[in-house]
Amino acid sequence: MSEPLLPSEAAPAPQPPTPSGRLPSWTLGLFGALTLAALAALAIAWRTQDRVQSLEQELVRRQQDSQTQATEATLLARQAQELSRDAVAKSALLDARVAEMALQRSQLEDLIRSLTRSRDENLLADIDAAVRVALQQTGITGSAEPLLAALRSADERLARSGQPRLEGVRRAIARDIDRTKAVGVADLASLAIKLDEGVRLVDEAPLLVIEAPRSPVRLPASAPSPVAATASAPAAAASAGRAAPRPNLLLPTPVGGVGAFLSDWGRMLWAEVSGLVRVTRIDQPEAMLLVPEQAYFLRENLKLKLLNARLALLSRQFDIAQADLQGAIGATERHFDRNSRQTAVLIELLRSVASQARQAGVPRPDDTLAALATLTTSATR
Repeated sequence: MSEPLLPSEAAPAPQPPTPSGRLPSWTLGLFGALTLAALAALAIAWRTQDRVQSLEQELVRRQQDSQTQATEATLLARQAQELSRDAVAKSALLDARVAEMALQRSQLEDLIRSLTRSRDENLLADIDAAVRVALQQTGITGSAEPLLAALRSADERLARSGQPRLEGVRRAIARDIDRTKAVGVADLASLAIKLDEGVRLVDEAPLLVIEAPRSPVRLPASAPSPVAATASAPAAAASAGRAAPRPNLLLPTPVGGVGAFLSDWGRMLWAEVSGLVRVTRIDQPEAMLLVPEQAYFLRENLKLKLLNARLALLSRQFDIAQADLQGAIGATERHFDRNSRQTAVLIELLRSVASQARQAGVPRPDDTLAALATLTTSATR
């Protein structure tokens, strides 16, 4: 913008009229116009200067405000950076705490799940443990009674629970009970009792040969043998009976009359003669080769065979038990009087034990265990 022209510079000052003549009129008009133009230019310049100054003041004020805002922004940015750093640290700490809480929550849920199992799951676990323990007892004892008792108890507990989804387990238990009953398992306890009764009958059964009188065998007081004591009792009674004093046939009997004396003497003589002769039918000739003094040892050997068979049965060695029983049956049939009731009872008892002492494995309750495992797996899922 050009600077306003001063009146002195815009137009030359009018000269005073000379007395010689007057100025023309257009000169006066031009001078007025120039004066108005100069005044307008001064007004415009002053107004422009005022606006420039106001603009400069506004610019300075805005610049100061900008610097203040920039300073505040820098301070806020620094604070925001510090806050963001703290937030990142807190976020990492919270993440670690959240992970720890999640782990603890999973462990707590597992613990609660294990502690709050339903009644059916506890029942299935108890039945499974009882059946497995009974199966071990059956393997140890060789008897099916522990397994049958465990299966029956499990069936009763399932029947009391009244859960329809447990009917499959009950059907499996019924099948295992039927299969276990179908297998002929030897009752070792009853067989052992029968063998004890056979040992007792060995002392009572009569032999084919006449046993020689003997004194009972004396054993040390510290270790008495019930078998020897049982065997010596009838032998002592027999020897006592044979050792009874016999009447003297040569001495006269104090009776009145010779006829009565001869009659008594004849009866005693016939008793003596009839006692010297004994008629017995023996089917096995080797039985007569037994010396009467060896009858005690025959009985003892037979009882030892029966005791060995009893021990073999309790040990579930059925082959050894069968061999001892067959040997005992053969010895009884050869050397004992079959017409005697004790001998017949002894032979029948030994044959009964031999027929029952057979090796028969107890079947595993696979159906019951499989049904229990299936229900337990479905419950855990």
